[in-house]
Amino acid sequence: MRGFTYERVGDPAQAAAAASRPGARIIAGGTNLLDLMKLQVETPVHLVDISRLDLARIEDTPDGGLRIGAMVRNSDLAADRRVRERYGVLSRVLLAGASAQLRNKATTAGNLLQRTRCSYFYDITMPCNKRVPGSGCAALHGFNRMHAILGASDQCIATHPSDMAVAMRALDARVETIDADGKVRVIPIAEFHRLPGDTPHIETTLRAGEVITAVTLPPPPPGRQMYRKVRDRASYAFALVSVAAVVDTANGRIRSARIACGGIAPKPWRSEQAEAAMTDAPVGAQTFDAAATALLEGARGYGDNDFKIPLARRTLHAVLTEITRA
Repeated sequence: MRGFTYERVGDPAQAAAAASRPGARIIAGGTNLLDLMKLQVETPVHLVDISRLDLARIEDTPDGGLRIGAMVRNSDLAADRRVRERYGVLSRVLLAGASAQLRNKATTAGNLLQRTRCSYFYDITMPCNKRVPGSGCAALHGFNRMHAILGASDQCIATHPSDMAVAMRALDARVETIDADGKVRVIPIAEFHRLPGDTPHIETTLRAGEVITAVTLPPPPPGRQMYRKVRDRASYAFALVSVAAVVDTANGRIRSARIACGGIAPKPWRSEQAEAAMTDAPVGAQTFDAAATALLEGARGYGDNDFKIPLARRTLHAVLTEITRA
């Protein structure tokens, strides 16, 4: 690990000012950043510690939603009664995400900002456009079993690793930030993560020095909520394919549906086309097949990950079958 300076800040605006310095990085739980520093994938010259800021509260909002502080630990968020009762998909996602030890350290904001777990990104001897822009993408013609089938580009086919972000996408969360001047911005979760395009090293729409202060959930959507994560082993593994679904039915028909997926794209993947294929359609295999076809339109495998296309279809079908069961 390379040398760095360290600063503990007293308020979010001070954190944003400190983070604006060249080579500075925010550290909270450190469950991802410290690993990357040890491997010299991340080499910050200055760490800005926000772990003592008053950002660890979960509060009701006037409209019936929740405001979740950036420093709320994953374990606390999953266990919160309001989350379990109103946003069950979020609680289940968090409990599927990692070990208890990691959930006790990992934070809400940090979870959204996780870097990809692509093995070539983690190996500084290999080319990676996300780590070193312009160096190439070793995964394109390498071992790419865990990689994206939707939303990728010839510059990067890595997936976003967060489970929590998939549920947040299904729930239409909003990300609150503050900059060094104290200016607050609210970013819809749909606009927060970026697809790689020609700039895979730019992963979010955060501006230089902006610090996440909270994530806000609107009132819970109608219907049943469900999360299914398909992985290589039952615990401590990242998703090959995951599906977060919120489906409202009545009299054998689907009134509304939300479908968000993980493990298949460089960002949490919300499929409005799949949702449209289900809305006001009868519950049944034909509707579920139409939704899966819409979800996977344009999907492309790169060899080792070709299996993800039929796996995503089967996973979505299984989730929809279960969630609409009377």
